[in-house]
Order: sequence, then C-alpha cells, then structure tokens
Amino acid sequence: MEKIALFGLTLTDLQEVCKDLKLPKFVAKQISDWLYKKNITSIDEMTNLSKKARELLNEKYTFGVHAPIKAQESTDGTKKYLYQAPNRNFIETVYIPDKERATLCVSSQVGCKMGCLFCVTGKQGFQAQLTPGEIVNQIRSLPEREKLTNIVYMGMGEPFDNLDNVMKSLEILTSDYGFEMSPRRITVSSIGITPALQTFLKDSNCHLAISLHTPFEDERRKLMPVENVYNLPEIMDVIRKHDFGLQRRVSFEYIMFKGVNDTPAHIKQMCKLLNGLRCRVNLIKFHAFDGSPLEGSDRQTIEYFSNKLNEKGIRSTIRASRGEDILAACGLLSTKELVKRKDIED
Repeated sequence: MEKIALFGLTLTDLQEVCKDLKLPKFVAKQISDWLYKKNITSIDEMTNLSKKARELLNEKYTFGVHAPIKAQESTDGTKKYLYQAPNRNFIETVYIPDKERATLCVSSQVGCKMGCLFCVTGKQGFQAQLTPGEIVNQIRSLPEREKLTNIVYMGMGEPFDNLDNVMKSLEILTSDYGFEMSPRRITVSSIGITPALQTFLKDSNCHLAISLHTPFEDERRKLMPVENVYNLPEIMDVIRKHDFGLQRRVSFEYIMFKGVNDTPAHIKQMCKLLNGLRCRVNLIKFHAFDGSPLEGSDRQTIEYFSNKLNEKGIRSTIRASRGEDILAACGLLSTKELVKRKDIED
C-alpha cells in the first residue's frame, strides 16, 4: 500500500492520525512543529517523539517534501522551478525578486480544465488536483524560501476548482501551528467560480485577484468559457456584497490583447463596472505563444489605458514583464517537458 504524506496535513488531520495510531493527542502538535517549523525531511528526525511513535508513523506515512527537479534563471533574476507531479506530470513555480519584495507564484493544479484562450496551461488539459502538501511543498522546498515576502496563487490551474485543497494549504501557511504567514502576504487568483468565491471570502482573510480581461460579457465568453456558467454580473455581485475592510484587497487581472480589449470603449466600460469599488487593476502585457490567435497590446496603448483608468479614479498599475527569456509564463516550461517526455516514450 502506498504511504501517505504527512506534509500537507492540517492539525486536525494530524490529530486523526494520532487517534488512528493510538498515540497521545499532543503528539499531533509535535508532528506539526516538525513538519512546518523545522528544516527536516524524514520522520526519523522527529526526535521528541518516542521510537515506537516514529516506527508506527513510518509504517503508514512518509514525510512528503520533494525538491524541484529543474530550475531556470532569467537575466532579470526571475527563477522558474519545475516539480514532479502525479502520474509523471509536471508543475511550475516562479520566484520573482523585486527590490525588497520576493514573490512566489505557485500552482494549484496539474494542467487546467477552464480552456481560456490565452492560457498555455489550458492547452495541456486537466491532469490532476494538487494536494495541500503538493501546493505548500512549492514554498517549503524553494531554495529562496527565507527571502519570500509574498505568495500568489497564480500559477498553473484554477485555485477555486481545487477549493478544499487550496483552503487547507492556506490554513497551513497562515495558522499558528503552520508557517504563521500573514494572510495579507498571500493573494489567490481566480477566474470567478462564484460558489467557491463565496466560501473563500467567508473562510479566508487572504487577498483576492479576479481574472477579468474584459468588462464585456460576450467578449469574456469568447476568451474564457467559464463565463457561460459563472458570469461577470454574478461575480461582481458577490464581490460588492462582501466587506473587505481596510486591510484586505481585491484586484482585477487584465491581460491586454491588441485590438481585442484595449479600446476606449473598454476603458469606459471598466469604469462603469468598477465604479465605487475600492480595488486595483493590474494591466499585463500578453506574450504570444505558438498557436495563439492573440497578440499583445503595445506599450503605448497599455500606458494610455492605465492613465485613463487612473484619471477616472480606478487605481491601475502596469505589471512589469519578468522572466521572458526562461518561458516564465504559466505552463510553458511544463508543456515543454511533457512534449520531451512524449518524444522519448514514442
């Protein structure tokens, strides 16, 4: 029987492990300290557990931490790490240093089923859900872990399509038994699956980012098929009804496509859509990939778009392009590895 990874289990999960193994309840807290607060990689290193307890754990469980299998570094300091995923697939994590900030972009799924027109990951199709441990391992096994200031769930996959595991990973990252990170340092990005969005807003204090990309429903439907199921008015209604307070932030991701979503009409509709909402719009240059029917807007157009939003009171920033020389966009490196694996097998 395949052993279960301890890493990625919540304190409640660990208490159930101890109950099953007939270990004292307090041992669960000892195990969580070893998993999330100390730099060890095996059950045998949990030295304040009895020898018998370690033997019982080793029979059914493994520690569950895995180092990346490949790394690429950009000339701008961005690093992309490749991790082995279930069924010989791959996931990506991108480390982005920027002056006093260091952000890690983590994945939540292997592939993605959402089929957004502009996304390379979606071309892979959906392969598997990442467990809480596989999500948090991207942080735990990062060579630059001690330098991290921020985490964004903006890598491969749709976080709200893997809600239970994402929520458990957030618990581990922010709880006192876990990594004790401030939720203000974590942002979860979603295309807007509204039932999951409601749960996330209610049960987490982390920041929210919505992949918007156009303020027009019919246009968004062409770019993002999810609009057929969870439409923009419904998403905005959930957001407007939630009290974000002064500390929690909602932002909107807006990849700019030449001649598609970068016109004055889009600026006008964006102002109407976001009027009165305390938020930020992140404008992102699109980098075309093979087979994509879309082109990125030029810098002048992006700057004009940003300036006009700011003039209307909609806070807008232009996200700097990072790691272009190492295929830092989500899905490109893992897709390349999948193709290579297929070529070898064929």
